[in-house]
Amino acid sequence: MAGEEMDSLAVWQNTGQRPWLIASAKEGQRLLLFDADSGVRIGASGGPGTGPGQFHRPNGVAVSGDLLFVVERDGQRVQVIHLPDFTVLGDFGTGELQLPYGIWIDASAPEGLVVYVTDSFMADFAAAQLPPRERLAERIKRYRVSVDAGGRLQAGYLGAFGDTGDAGALRMVESIAGDPAHGRLLIAEEDNRVGATLREYSLDGRFLGRNLPPFEDDAEGVVLWPCGDDAGYWVAVDQLDPTRFHLFERTTLKPAGSFTGARTALTDGVALHPRATTRFPHGVLFALNRDHAVSAFDLGNLVRRLRLAPACLE
Repeated sequence: MAGEEMDSLAVWQNTGQRPWLIASAKEGQRLLLFDADSGVRIGASGGPGTGPGQFHRPNGVAVSGDLLFVVERDGQRVQVIHLPDFTVLGDFGTGELQLPYGIWIDASAPEGLVVYVTDSFMADFAAAQLPPRERLAERIKRYRVSVDAGGRLQAGYLGAFGDTGDAGALRMVESIAGDPAHGRLLIAEEDNRVGATLREYSLDGRFLGRNLPPFEDDAEGVVLWPCGDDAGYWVAVDQLDPTRFHLFERTTLKPAGSFTGARTALTDGVALHPRATTRFPHGVLFALNRDHAVSAFDLGNLVRRLRLAPACLE
């Protein structure tokens, strides 16, 4: 969509309703809303500004239950919005976040959500000059977030992390995703000067010593595709023209194949909806195409063509 510059995607589905696809629009300074089955645009929310429900270059988006989290890169905060009415419950991160981009939410803890936000501040943004090495220990910020019985947002800062060694340092970061069942985070390192890759971290912020095979271009969106209790795949974006999507086994992180789309290029964000819809009986992977359109990949077709685990068809 011209003039919007879409960046990140999230899927929300209420009981008995068709799923929504929500996209952040950096230039449009708002959120765009699509019917996830038909692709038809059905609405928008927000506009430029610093008030509740307004955005200053929105970037990462994520959904947990009926809560939508929107990272504002230039607003240096994360807004929390209730769906489907788009009521703003509040925001957090002001005071800690400097140049936030991506977000992942761990909903597995009984005491509330743990929210991870990537913070890719630089010494000189225009020149891509990194901050001092010791500041790389602040690349990921963590928060405990909940909504109380009165509908009020409660958020507490849990601290920052990031390795400062050569192998595990997070130099230029945006995308992040996790797998609580295996205690793992995968964080996209975009600095091609050292080799774009995915770095493996623990949920408590320790570099686990493993980097995935290097990408040809920027390592962008990354998402977990769970299939049953333990099987599944990680899907990660290699930002080429056309985009190459790499798959890695969920447990071992071994390469499991790759694919491209006929008209999908220079992808930033991705979102995976593993549940059946009317149009996609085995789920769907959404991917941005050149920042102005969205491509949809039928997960059932991917299983058959790439000969993936049959559990992903169940």
